[in-house]
Amino acid sequence: MEIIFVCTGNTCRSPLAEGLMKKLLCEKGIDGIEVSSAGLAAYPGDEVSEKSVNAAMKYGVDISDHRSRKINEYMLNSGVFVCMTASHAEVLKPYLTENKLFILGNGIADPYGSTQEIYDLCAEEINSALPELICKIISSNTNIEPMKSEHIKEIAEIESRCFSMPWTEKSLIDELDNENAHFLAAVFDGKVIGYVGVIEICGEADITNVAVLPEYRRCCIGEMLMHSAEKGARERNCESITLEVRVSNTAAISLYNKSGYKQAGIRKGFYEKPKEDALLMTKYLNEEK
Repeated sequence: MEIIFVCTGNTCRSPLAEGLMKKLLCEKGIDGIEVSSAGLAAYPGDEVSEKSVNAAMKYGVDISDHRSRKINEYMLNSGVFVCMTASHAEVLKPYLTENKLFILGNGIADPYGSTQEIYDLCAEEINSALPELICKIISSNTNIEPMKSEHIKEIAEIESRCFSMPWTEKSLIDELDNENAHFLAAVFDGKVIGYVGVIEICGEADITNVAVLPEYRRCCIGEMLMHSAEKGARERNCESITLEVRVSNTAAISLYNKSGYKQAGIRKGFYEKPKEDALLMTKYLNEEK
């Protein structure tokens, strides 16, 4: 995937956003996403504004080598476009689907012709808006689909990164032929970034595991997986869905509470490495019919 930041001339705002986004992705450990910028009315080859270079350097980002380019029809099929203002987005709207077109923050005003202080404030506004933007891009372009054999290796890697006693590739492969198993993968840009496992017996669904790669957390992927798991269980006429969670995992417990799960009991010493109790949580699906 490529993220393309869009402004008018591609010499002030969009090069700043490009450089700062590259830094953010590096810090989060997200690879495989290319970042560039372009202008709707740019003169190809123009140098970036000196004041934008100065503003970027305050974040340890060097954009002095940037040269402007103009948007063309070939770019429209190459990725996701992030516009500096709503008016920029209106120009591109006829050519892009909703999940491929975004506006940065509440819109970023053009600092052209202003003081260095205004450029610095512009960089600060851009930098503050980028974390929410990347989460929107990831969640809007993630598909939840049934686990397939080609997902197994990546899901096993997620298990090993997220749990002290991970499922093996073999144990995951075995679930492909289990008629009671309904495992789902969250796929972003061809990469599995999360998954949920569900086993259903006699009208009761049990979530075996739900996990998201650390660098893709806080992007609503966990909520998307949980919602899809519950939707499938409801469609298969399950009356309830249950899960276990470490009592110390407050982030996960908060997610489950938000999703409508209620505490149903404690399972003493349920987890190993380290030894810990499990909080048993249940959601009754027929309450939402």
